[in-house]
Amino acid sequence: MAKARRKSKGSPQAGKGEATVGAGRKEPDWLVVGLALVGVAITAYLTAGKWLSAAPAFCAEGSGCDLIQQSEWSTLLGLPISLWGLLLYALLGLMAFRMPSRLKRWRRLWFLAFIGVSISLYLTAVGWLLLDAFCPWCLVSLATISALLIAVFVRRPASAPGMAWGPWLLRSAGAGLAVVVALHLYSSDLLSRPESPRLAALATHLEESGVRYYGASWCPSCRDQARLFGAASGRLPYVECSPGGRGTPMAQVCVAAGIAAYPTWIIHGRRFEEVLQPRELARLSGFDWDGHGR
Repeated sequence: MAKARRKSKGSPQAGKGEATVGAGRKEPDWLVVGLALVGVAITAYLTAGKWLSAAPAFCAEGSGCDLIQQSEWSTLLGLPISLWGLLLYALLGLMAFRMPSRLKRWRRLWFLAFIGVSISLYLTAVGWLLLDAFCPWCLVSLATISALLIAVFVRRPASAPGMAWGPWLLRSAGAGLAVVVALHLYSSDLLSRPESPRLAALATHLEESGVRYYGASWCPSCRDQARLFGAASGRLPYVECSPGGRGTPMAQVCVAAGIAAYPTWIIHGRRFEEVLQPRELARLSGFDWDGHGR
């Protein structure tokens, strides 16, 4: 019996089992790990700049990059959007380095990279269409996450995606669209509270008092001013000074008013080139703030 046991230990079947265990240990996908580390470096740099209030390179004051960095799309849930990108890149790198199952790893890498590309494309479109600006760092990050998605696709295992390509791509597109829509609703204040009666009354009072508020559609500070009024911002006595977008000639009415910065408030002959809190606007314009309900 002992002799038979020793023979079994050295049998071909035992060697085959050991080979199977060894084959289960998959090597890290170093290309994806490398691209993820590039993304981590970019987003870490932007996050540090945001927290330290230091402008990144190539983001001079007033540049397109500066406008995007100051816009409401630069933060999510109170945190820099670059920090969320850092976490995504870190997760992608960790999965590419540690996950042993090739198919499961590929499916998760594809899904997360696809979401990342969707968000990056959305933010680039927002900068272009709404702010008339581009951020070189955002474009570099878009190129990085796109290259990562392409690398994942090209290096897919033979069994991927584990289902028909049609349903898989449809599922991926649906998830990407859902994330982008949620991000847009959040950043655009489309889910904001109902109009405040007091803020609505103040905005109407400003209009009736001859107050004028000069701004530009691409101006981050003007968006901050509008956010202070929420749903009542449409009632403000607003004058658009850049109807053609950033870099186009100023509207004649703004030239005549001598507007040099956005936002600019002119209240009873006095000029204020800053974002003003509603209570301060009430005081300056003679509005009974405390006499109106919230």
